[in-house]
Amino acid sequence: MSDRGTVFVAEFSDWRDSVSRLLDGAGLLAALGDKNRVLLKPNLVENLQPPITTPVGLIEAIVDYLRQRKSELGIIVGEGTGSRDYDTFHPFRELGYVEMAERLGVELIDLNEQPLRTMRNPGCRRWPEMHLPEIVFESFLISVPVLKAHSLAGVTMTLKNMMGCAPPAYYEQGGHWKKASFHQDIQAAVFDLNRYRTPDFTVLDATVGMQEAHLWGPTCKPPHRKLAASWDPVAIDVYGTGLLGRDWRGIGYLAMAHEQLGIAEPLDLVKV
Repeated sequence: MSDRGTVFVAEFSDWRDSVSRLLDGAGLLAALGDKNRVLLKPNLVENLQPPITTPVGLIEAIVDYLRQRKSELGIIVGEGTGSRDYDTFHPFRELGYVEMAERLGVELIDLNEQPLRTMRNPGCRRWPEMHLPEIVFESFLISVPVLKAHSLAGVTMTLKNMMGCAPPAYYEQGGHWKKASFHQDIQAAVFDLNRYRTPDFTVLDATVGMQEAHLWGPTCKPPHRKLAASWDPVAIDVYGTGLLGRDWRGIGYLAMAHEQLGIAEPLDLVKV
């Protein structure tokens, strides 16, 4: 699927209705074709409530949408939390994901503990060698981030959400966070990571938004009350960056990714 630069936008009413309109408008079902497994990747960076993390209601609505239209599809929800104090199943339990998965028959996996693929790209300045879970290459990957500013990277949406896939065994490096090595030259680190694997499709929760930082501080006032989706990971992040009142050109990894991993401008906004 190309749709470079296109972002589909739905005004939020409730999870089920808004997700259905959004995914119908984006043509997700047709794009899945004969694919037999989807990996949904929320942002559960720590055990904190939405809008810091992806609401379980949004994930449930996507699961319901897929199940009703493609019942044979295997659906996995996977994340690799960044906290050093607990594994990913702690936020899965505390934020309602375990109950949802049991009720809907969805598998939950900790991406921090999965078998890995090692890749090399000498053109990458920050990560000439990269280790990522095999399952992110073997599945149709749907990233489900939330709209947030970030205290180091500027913003965090779908491209930075891929950091949840990075295994702590290689990227902790003694920091206070399981993936602290990404904080060194963070703009190049996020860009290089996505040169190895970008999401196939993104659903962005812009119903509220974190205005100043990713773990603390004020929410967007008024809340944006939107869901957005795109096949282009750069376009969706640039759209969200605009909602936060920031210029994408000032976000290093977006400037690097423009015309490499997607299109930052012009954006084609399609209301559904």
